Amino acid sequence: MSRGFASNYRLGLLALGLVACFGGLGARLVYLHVIDRDELVRYVDKARRQIIVEHARRGDILDARGNKLATSVSLIILGVDPQSLRPEDESKWPELARLLNRPLGELETIFRTKTRAASTIPASAKTDPKTGAVVFNIMPRPAGAAAADEDDSDTADTKVDAVDDENGDRPVRWAKLTEGVDETTYDKITALGIKGVYGNRVYRRAYPQNALAAHVIGFVSKAGEPVTGIERYADFYLRGQDGWRETEKDGLRRELAQFSTRDVPPADGFSVTLSIDSVVQHIAEEEINHIVAAFRPKKATIIVSDPQTGFILAMANYPTFNLNEYNELSKDEQGAMRNIAVADILEPGSTFKIVAMSGVLNENLVRMTDHFDCSIDQIEYKGKMRRLPREAHHFDHPLALPEIIWRSSNRGAAQLAMKLGDERFYDYARAFGFGEDTGFPVGGEVPGIIAPPSKWDGLTITRMPMGQSVAATPLQIHMAMGVIASGGLLMKPQVIQKIADAHGQVVYDYGAFSRRRVISQNTARTVARMLEGVTMKEGTAPEAAIAHFEVAGKTGTAQRIIDGRYSNTYYDGSFVGFFPASHPQIEISVIVYDGRPPNGLKAYGTVVAAPSFKHIGEQLIQYRNIRPPVEPARNALVMQGDRP
Repeated sequence: MSRGFASNYRLGLLALGLVACFGGLGARLVYLHVIDRDELVRYVDKARRQIIVEHARRGDILDARGNKLATSVSLIILGVDPQSLRPEDESKWPELARLLNRPLGELETIFRTKTRAASTIPASAKTDPKTGAVVFNIMPRPAGAAAADEDDSDTADTKVDAVDDENGDRPVRWAKLTEGVDETTYDKITALGIKGVYGNRVYRRAYPQNALAAHVIGFVSKAGEPVTGIERYADFYLRGQDGWRETEKDGLRRELAQFSTRDVPPADGFSVTLSIDSVVQHIAEEEINHIVAAFRPKKATIIVSDPQTGFILAMANYPTFNLNEYNELSKDEQGAMRNIAVADILEPGSTFKIVAMSGVLNENLVRMTDHFDCSIDQIEYKGKMRRLPREAHHFDHPLALPEIIWRSSNRGAAQLAMKLGDERFYDYARAFGFGEDTGFPVGGEVPGIIAPPSKWDGLTITRMPMGQSVAATPLQIHMAMGVIASGGLLMKPQVIQKIADAHGQVVYDYGAFSRRRVISQNTARTVARMLEGVTMKEGTAPEAAIAHFEVAGKTGTAQRIIDGRYSNTYYDGSFVGFFPASHPQIEISVIVYDGRPPNGLKAYGTVVAAPSFKHIGEQLIQYRNIRPPVEPARNALVMQGDRP
């Protein structure tokens, strides 16, 4: 019989519906927790669990007195997830634009761009292997930006979701708002409370001295890759070791500390202390600026070192660049990054004459009383008459041995080399370091050019002793003169003094390193006294003399090769010397490529380089408190040909 609404049929139908619902729910639970459990757990782990990298701080590069030449600055790369923005936060956007120093219109464009059509994603875009998101850069790069910057996925400008929506578009989940803001600004941005705007902490390389010693220090790209200089050479010590932690975040991107399973702290990089002295470097760079203003050269190099240890105190080049603005250089300006001191070669000119003079003295082939006829234009050698090079000056009397150096006789140097012979002269040139790398720890060094005797023609033995038919880097020329200043040893040029860990403990201390003995100490002392005559009144460079100091050195004037011929108009001028000659403490090389002196003067070394040597030397005497010798060497006796 009927019982109103609650009939047996309806009660049965309701019961069946409840059983079906609970049965379906049970089946779904079994499917989720048993059948498909492993796949779902993997999905949840992928969505919630993540590995957060904690970047190590790159070590500092310091000068010899502890001043920072390169350091790492903590910055926050700020971005936005457009999908998480709330309408109630729009009133805060103008203040955010002000803090970021960006037009409000640009900010609104980024905020309102919530999707990106898949067809507009460039072929160069990459897929994040962890999330499947597509990563690409949309912000314009300055001209000349390093290629490494383009692939910096850690700080990419935009990330879009890997899953297309129904229209084929990809939701944008991250858009970069700025390259980096400091901690104070980020605190103000966080205080605004704009949901979806957040930042990631990174370290950016900064160079407090801007262009100072740019070619020695080198730089790190925006992608964190060391490119040149000490930054690249010492990267193993500087870079440190990134840390990481494995954790989970909830749906609001809040970290769930209770689910943190692993935590490996970062190990900061070591600091590298250079032998470069910022004051000496500044003096050298200021002098190069003067040379550029006065002589308009194509290039110029100044090197200052301690000849007893080989440590470089300054290495300045023109042209140069600002390390903080390396990526703003145009393609035509990128040549300024080239370290001329080790990467460019030139004929040494008369600075090379120390090789032949040192060789014959070391082999006891000449005496101080010997004289040489430098007025002849040809001489017999190995049964053939050889034409001698021209002289810049006419000599009306045979020259004593020291005069060949301080009057810079080309023919005298040729006659000395002939006494050595082809093989021995070549061996001495190689012993002085020509034709091989110096081992300087900054990339780009070239070995120079010096042919073996088997490839010489009939005139090479007369031309090479005066610095032709050979090419060397400025650093090779500098270290070759250092053989005389160091007492006959070829030192390895060094620029790293020590390496210390993040706590300041020294882990490695560099010391002086001698590559080999080239000549005896007595020979070096004798040649040094001869080189003093160069800076005296009768010598080729009295402009390099410093009052009350024994200054030893040698001018060099190399004719530039134009259209396959030696030019009588264009020159590379140099002066390489040291003081005090009896106990050398400072060595300075000044090399000027293709200078253009005013008033029709030629760019001889005595014109474009010797005055700069003196100016630098006078400043270093005061700065480094260098004292003149108590008893000056008896230069007059050397000039007269007496044995010292």
